[in-house]
Amino acid sequence: MSQTWNGYRLHRLAGAQLTTAVIVGLNVVVWLAVLVTGSNSGPVIRAFGLTPLGTCLSLASPGRYAPGVGEAACSGLSGMAWSPGVATGAYWQLLTSAFTHAQVWHIAFNMLAVALLGPTMERAIGRSRFIALYLTSALTSAAAIMWFAAPASATIGASGAVFGLMGALLIVAWRRHGDVRGVMVWLGLNVAFTLLNSGVSWQGHLGGLAGGLIVGGLLVASRRQRSPAAWLGIAGLVLVTLVLIVVRARVLLGT
Repeated sequence: MSQTWNGYRLHRLAGAQLTTAVIVGLNVVVWLAVLVTGSNSGPVIRAFGLTPLGTCLSLASPGRYAPGVGEAACSGLSGMAWSPGVATGAYWQLLTSAFTHAQVWHIAFNMLAVALLGPTMERAIGRSRFIALYLTSALTSAAAIMWFAAPASATIGASGAVFGLMGALLIVAWRRHGDVRGVMVWLGLNVAFTLLNSGVSWQGHLGGLAGGLIVGGLLVASRRQRSPAAWLGIAGLVLVTLVLIVVRARVLLGT
């Protein structure tokens, strides 16, 4: 069943929490895998976290690395381990990083936000569009990290996708004359926290927010239920984002 508002359908899905539950479940499974394989120094987090350029990391101090040391040379160094990067072929990190956490407070905060925002957005835009919004926001978040974070940095967490959900919620609330002020206050507090906290990836957060705002705009602009316009717009955004990532990867390999 559904209702319409101003020509745009408001979905009433039976089990609208299902997609959110799957997302939360995937994050929990990866988090458990990280815990049992050594947390910050383990192979799962090295493989799944987003590193723009492959890096030779210290196992004792994951924040330390050997500049300019390639994978072959890194394997011969005691106490060091190779952390693959997007530019060196680990393109899966563009999405796996959005499902990877280490600290319990990190996954708890992000999954609470997903649990609060997910069902609402899924009812508002439909299941397939919700999944597209979530993954596209994660991708634009990764692109911002590729361009603006340090090449040897490692970024994990669903925060970029969460910021995308908040951005899209703002657009949908505005389009439907909902509680825009409440959403703006919540979003503003999160942006302020991002910019004032040096331990937070502002690149990932703002990149995900930008993606969510764009996808949200595409969705509310397409008022016909079966109109392909929104999907074409999302496909175009994904293509542009991937091109930007590839360009940045080539730049990094050339430095």
